[in-house]
Amino acid sequence: MSKRSFVITGAHVVPVVGDEFDGGAVVVEDGRITAAGPDVAVPEGLPVVDAAGTWLVPGFVEAHGHVGIHEEANGVAGNDTNEMTGPNMAAVRAIDAIDIDDEGFRDALSGGVTAIVVKPGSGNPIGGQTVAIKSWGGRTIDEQLISDSVSVKSALGENPKRVYGAKDQTPSTRLGVAKVIREAFVAAEHYRTARAAAAGKGEPFERDLTKETLARVLDGELAWDQHTHRHDDIATAIRLSEEFGYRLVVNHGTEGHKLAGLLAEKDIPVVYGPLFTSRSKVELRDRAITNLAEIAAAGVRVAITTDAPVVPINMLVLQATMAVKEGLPRQTALEALTTNPATFLGFGDRVGQITPGYDADLVLWSGDPLDATSRALRVFIDGAEVYTWDAEAHRGVTVPRF
Repeated sequence: MSKRSFVITGAHVVPVVGDEFDGGAVVVEDGRITAAGPDVAVPEGLPVVDAAGTWLVPGFVEAHGHVGIHEEANGVAGNDTNEMTGPNMAAVRAIDAIDIDDEGFRDALSGGVTAIVVKPGSGNPIGGQTVAIKSWGGRTIDEQLISDSVSVKSALGENPKRVYGAKDQTPSTRLGVAKVIREAFVAAEHYRTARAAAAGKGEPFERDLTKETLARVLDGELAWDQHTHRHDDIATAIRLSEEFGYRLVVNHGTEGHKLAGLLAEKDIPVVYGPLFTSRSKVELRDRAITNLAEIAAAGVRVAITTDAPVVPINMLVLQATMAVKEGLPRQTALEALTTNPATFLGFGDRVGQITPGYDADLVLWSGDPLDATSRALRVFIDGAEVYTWDAEAHRGVTVPRF
């Protein structure tokens, strides 16, 4: 029998999609959920995890992190977040820089985070390709892969202006940042047309990794993760996406409440946050946790981010707790931690809910996870227990990675 097969009984279960229930069972076989509900019987022959007195919740999804590529406590040597030798770095891939032994991954488990979308930083107008991974379980990052076809990170606003303005090169203004993005997509359109023509004639065609990546964005295979804080930059993000027809996901969205009706009308999702930061730059002047509730109230689909390590990733759920305190509905907060980010970024058929057919990424909490005093007690990824809270030692214990 697989070690990734068992039954959890006795917990208060929060499927996120569907009603919460007490009792019943959640059945896991070979790392996948095969049954869940208040009337599910315990199959014979499967080990039983008696979870009486706890809450069972799907693992949380960090939709915008830099864990592993901006390593904690390693200084410059551990920072591979931005390849700032050119403004268009669509060809670089975050997966090539992730150190899976970064402490941030252990922190993720302690906060019930079982999936992370790792992204390049915001120093470039076009920063590179993102990757969705499990928080633990592999000897290499490839063994933790959920999807390497997620999105391309892009940045508007002050960050690329500052980086390239200091070098006295384009872009040094918002005008220049938008120009870089437009020119890149025009080149990708020409590339895609020439590639199709060569294929139609059976002729060889020289690959260009940068243009090929952007062609995948144009084809809808990859989302466009747009770092943007100010309302005018959000408007530019919308304008560009409509010019070229790609799938836009607003990241950060600090002033998204000012355009919430427009974002809802166009069904553009927002990955909001981080919430636990100061107003450290002009773009964050209107930062407020209440903005998230306003955005969601308008009908915008939302997720929450720590931007780890900007905010420690284990505080993802605490940010949701504070958002509920400031007006975000509890169910919306749970969706913002689970189903929404997975759906925005193309892997919502695998993680984010306790539903038959989904990966068994499950967390047992001491109580309601949106209660700031609750603690993650046991974390399962693909049905394997990877983290346990040791009450006597008052610390979390992860299974050995290597």
